Amino acid sequence: MTVEERIERVLKDAVRRTRRASAPETLSEAISYSVFPGGGRMRPRLCVAVAEACGGKEPKVCDAAAASLELLHCASLVHDDLPCFDDAAIRRGKPSVHRAFSEPIAVLTGDAMIVLAFETLCEGAAHVPARLPGLIRIVGRAVGAPAGIIAGQAWESEPTINLSAYQRAKTGALFIAAVEAGAFSANSDPESWTQVGEKLGEAYQVADDLHDAMSTGDELGKPVGQDARHRRPNAVKELGVTDCISRLKGLLGEAISAVPPCTGRAELVLMIEQETRRFIPRRLAACAA
Repeated sequence: MTVEERIERVLKDAVRRTRRASAPETLSEAISYSVFPGGGRMRPRLCVAVAEACGGKEPKVCDAAAASLELLHCASLVHDDLPCFDDAAIRRGKPSVHRAFSEPIAVLTGDAMIVLAFETLCEGAAHVPARLPGLIRIVGRAVGAPAGIIAGQAWESEPTINLSAYQRAKTGALFIAAVEAGAFSANSDPESWTQVGEKLGEAYQVADDLHDAMSTGDELGKPVGQDARHRRPNAVKELGVTDCISRLKGLLGEAISAVPPCTGRAELVLMIEQETRRFIPRRLAACAA
């Protein structure tokens, strides 16, 4: 079974638990709609890759951690699209949850998936209880205050945005959690991986800014030009396209350099290199070569 198949299996099992006969049917449908079909599943795949690079012997634990991070990511997208934030009509090439089901259901869907993420983590790590508190702490930091994805969303409501804190919370937090949870699930030191997550998260944010400014809605499956529309900071606006690409390449190089010694380091570096080629918009790929 491939890594992708393992992650999808855990996600399907998690979503299936919301479909009991006594559950509100629309909420269950909206949760499934939010998770499937998924995007690139980059964060969970990174989590599993780090665990395997560290020689992890507990795939059930790292798969549960990976799936929990993807559920949190999906929840953040549902909330991000709400009328009170981006008011986005499209996500992953189909109507956003609040357009497909209603705004109240979208709010509840995001809330339910946050809870489901922790339930999934506990289910998968129940047989190694000594590691569960550490994993909950890593994942909890990534979603809450003061520097998780909820804090990242909250920065957009501040009169003045601390750009570094905003981007680290909104985008970087889940990348940091992915590498730390992967390492911890393999009984390795999570803090030795923090910088890898920080650099990958920052690189992804620069890439996202490039896509927002340079790609089309059809290419991304979601609205573009959102940063300009909502007057949010954007690396393209601050640096220009050429310097943005240079910054992106530099961050990816720093992320790879920060990968600590481990048994599967070469394979992990190759995976990161292959994965991050997709960071740069198609029309700019020649400029980045």
